Amino acid sequence: MGNERINKVARITLYFWVIKILATTLGETLGDMLSMTLGIGYAESLVITAVFFAVSLFFQLKVKRFYAELYWLVIVGTTTVGTEISDFMDRSLGLGYAWGSLILFASLLLVLLVWHRLGKGTRYYPITSIKVESLFWIAVLISNSLGTAFGDFLSDDVGLSYSVGALATAGIIGVVLVFHYFTKINGVLLFWIAFIFTRPFGATFGDLLTKPLAKGGLDLGTIPSTVITAILLVGLVLFSSWQEKKTARSS
Repeated sequence: MGNERINKVARITLYFWVIKILATTLGETLGDMLSMTLGIGYAESLVITAVFFAVSLFFQLKVKRFYAELYWLVIVGTTTVGTEISDFMDRSLGLGYAWGSLILFASLLLVLLVWHRLGKGTRYYPITSIKVESLFWIAVLISNSLGTAFGDFLSDDVGLSYSVGALATAGIIGVVLVFHYFTKINGVLLFWIAFIFTRPFGATFGDLLTKPLAKGGLDLGTIPSTVITAILLVGLVLFSSWQEKKTARSS
């Protein structure tokens, strides 16, 4: 009970995964809006989004308990920065999405290894210490960057359409779900696989909303898509938070 009072991260429920997908979609459309629609540039957009992420993360680490709105604000920060990191590695550094994905995958494994050694495991809920929470957010940032790079690899390098790419990543998420309920595969491993692949799924959905009709998108534009996704995200965060408080009061 004491750990529950000082837990700092969201409970893993269906709401969690739906909000996570919306957050990744918002990160994709917001990142593209800054770098392409507004013409700020990838390096400059990375600086802007990194500052937003750093400020929100500072407050998240400072508070003493879980606040859903702040937590998901940091998640959006990681998805937006993840978009910019992936694009910066591909377009500014010229590494390409394949090499970028490999570098980010190796980085994630390294962080999880350090987490396992220092935190005596990689439990993702509950998290009650600032050391473990810091490693959690580093892993989240790298996971979202990796998801972005892999999603762009599927669409740009492999040549999958946005809808087919979304179906492919959704299929992987579905397999993880089956493994979760019908096998004894390590739950931590399945969590991080699902966490990574919800990123390209959400990012591909963001591309589906914003890209031209000729490229298989709906051509809604980055600004309308960002506004619509943000409204849906905020609404679901508030609703799920209300539901959880209601359940806690009645139990």
